[in-house]
Amino acid sequence: MSPTTIAPKELNQLLADNKIVELIDVRTPVEYQEIHIAAARNVPLDTIDPNNIMESRSGKSSEPLYVICRSGGRGGQACQKFLNAGFENLVNVEGGMLAWDEAGLEVVRGKKTISLERQVRIAAGSLVVLSAALAQVIHPYFIGLSAFVGLGLVFAGLTDTCGMGMLLAKMPWNQTSKNGSSCCSG
Repeated sequence: MSPTTIAPKELNQLLADNKIVELIDVRTPVEYQEIHIAAARNVPLDTIDPNNIMESRSGKSSEPLYVICRSGGRGGQACQKFLNAGFENLVNVEGGMLAWDEAGLEVVRGKKTISLERQVRIAAGSLVVLSAALAQVIHPYFIGLSAFVGLGLVFAGLTDTCGMGMLLAKMPWNQTSKNGSSCCSG
């Protein structure tokens, strides 16, 4: 079974009509801090415990749990975690925060950050360049690092999961301190 989806404008209408909407944002704390929906609670994808979340819900458990991320992919993964744990009535926001913001809907804005997707591209590109340089200067076997990164990107594309993204999400610059500021800001 796959989760249902909702368009940003439809979800916004539910919020405007004062319907009970429980919304979790599964992006990293820093991404959430940059831009989020006021009604959303941040629960990063790598920390999701479906049982804990369902037990701590403020609304009725029969009501849908709405999930949002940057563009819809991580939201879909989060919904799948809930489905695998036996929970139903999950709704993924189509297009995520990108679509929400593009539609001109109300958001809370904070400090600008580099998105997780851009961080993955920067890291993967840097590893490929480093691998090529090391293969030229030190030993041809270093080209294997480029092959490994390439295979990782193919795997990410086929499965819609990204190991490098999950690793980068745990990095200190993608976390916030207790007071809500980025842990690495000066």
